[in-house]
Amino acid sequence: MEEDDVTLIHEEIRNACEALRGGGLILYPTDTVWSIGCDATCADAVRRVYELKRRADHRAMLVLLDSADRLETYVAKVPDAARELLAAATRPLTVIYPDARRVAPNLTGSDGSLGIRITNERFSHALCARFRKPLVSTSANVSGEPSPATFGDISETIRSGVDYVVRYRRDEKAAGRRPSSIVRIDGEGIIQVIRE
Repeated sequence: MEEDDVTLIHEEIRNACEALRGGGLILYPTDTVWSIGCDATCADAVRRVYELKRRADHRAMLVLLDSADRLETYVAKVPDAARELLAAATRPLTVIYPDARRVAPNLTGSDGSLGIRITNERFSHALCARFRKPLVSTSANVSGEPSPATFGDISETIRSGVDYVVRYRRDEKAAGRRPSSIVRIDGEGIIQVIRE
């Protein structure tokens, strides 16, 4: 990685964390698509994301973490089957766990579940590690519209509705990235595939 990239990433993480700590919304690149993010423990920030996306708040959003070691902070139980899936995953994988805790109540599903993805992408991983809380990650589009393939595809409605827009990876032209696979896992380790 170029020295300029390292400097930019460091600066952008600092700026994004400042916005997040103030309850703000950010627009940032992830291991899948560009996302709208906020502090997943702040109910007011989560509400603002639903409003910006014009999305019903009964449709839960997922969060990013930088390490599987932090899962048990936010869900009551992490079945062995979930750990095995995460270890074997070759592309981004969101796992929906039962019994979420320590996140904003308006973030979880009506059954108390929470979708979590461990990100290994350079920027979002470093951001999660520095922020030290789960980070909401929902596609940067108004609900019902296509997910943007690149930064240039993000609507002005979304860009102007956040408090900070990360500069890193804005110039990527190739779509290349796609939404994650999604599985639901219960407390007994029974797995249901939601999206391959």
